[in-house]
Amino acid sequence: MVYFDNSATTRPDEEVLTSFVETNRRFFANPASIHGKGREAEALLDRSRDQIRSLLGLQEGEVIFTSGGTEANNLAIIGFAYAHQSRGSHIITTAIEHPSVLNACHFLERNGFEVDYLAVDEQGRISLDELGKLLRRETTVVSIMHVNNEIGTIQPIEQAVDIVHRNSRAVFHSDCVQSFGKLPVLLQENGPDAITVSAHKINGLKNSGILALKKGVMPTPINFGGGQEKGVRSGTVSVPNAVAAAKAMRLSVVDRENETYRMWRNRLIQYVTRYDGVNVISPPDGAPHIVSIAFSKIKGEVAVNYFQEHGIFLSTSSACSSKSTNAGHVIEAIHLDHDYKFGVVRISFGKDNTEEDIKKFEDVFSGFMKLLGRELNLNGME
Repeated sequence: MVYFDNSATTRPDEEVLTSFVETNRRFFANPASIHGKGREAEALLDRSRDQIRSLLGLQEGEVIFTSGGTEANNLAIIGFAYAHQSRGSHIITTAIEHPSVLNACHFLERNGFEVDYLAVDEQGRISLDELGKLLRRETTVVSIMHVNNEIGTIQPIEQAVDIVHRNSRAVFHSDCVQSFGKLPVLLQENGPDAITVSAHKINGLKNSGILALKKGVMPTPINFGGGQEKGVRSGTVSVPNAVAAAKAMRLSVVDRENETYRMWRNRLIQYVTRYDGVNVISPPDGAPHIVSIAFSKIKGEVAVNYFQEHGIFLSTSSACSSKSTNAGHVIEAIHLDHDYKFGVVRISFGKDNTEEDIKKFEDVFSGFMKLLGRELNLNGME
């Protein structure tokens, strides 16, 4: 089996699983309890938080444990909007964010906030000029993802942060779910004020993530209870999940395979573009672990099913929208030609992949092209 759907989720690392099981066994107490077992659990929770701070270069500030990337993005967008409502009610994001950001913005629009959605070019990249023009005195939140989950576009986050911080008092949040472990993600001076990381994208466990915050930046709570996690995320904190998340984050930084992924990515792009009717929609300078391609005049599901029959697992675009019959919002935003719009598939690498997997993909791809009657594009070959 060749698994190329690592942007949807990854296989949990054995070390992460061991940490999770051992922590469940030994540190099962509620970290909010004042007895000895509770204090042991709390100390381990704090140690995990410190490890994550260190990985992010966050000398001061907070790490809030959440149930995953969706909750962290919701907390950031809605929480910051309400925290700064006295200053204004204007928010800026992009047209190609994950649904956990877009739907949080739609919720705010229904409740009196105004949201501007930055358009993107055909490679999924925002315009920094447009960002600067949209900023207002009333802008309180800007949320721009680091790496797009469907086509792998890397946004110019540092330049965007600079523009926002020089021209407004808005909080800058970035969804770093697809970039952490693949690209440098730090919360230092020129970085975002808040970032989201999800553990299951980096060989950790599902239902586990973080919202990391610079000092002095804190959202209003969007759920209510006992006031855990500095009062912004109530509910008994899962110490095993927190420990496992910290472990996954540490391992993903240590195991970063950028160059190998980039080599595979370039190789696949060169291979598939030998054929007529195949369009690479990931930008040339996109994230190293994501390659999105589109077939003309067929549906992506046809390709996914063919590859699955030959032992290779891909996705049509993002797992979150893969069952929709409509073209995804990212595909619409980049104005992909109609002939290719419904034929998108995504190949995303992970640390379990090997050189042999790439070779197998090429062989199966060649068979698929033969089945479709697609010819080699001799003009595009060296």
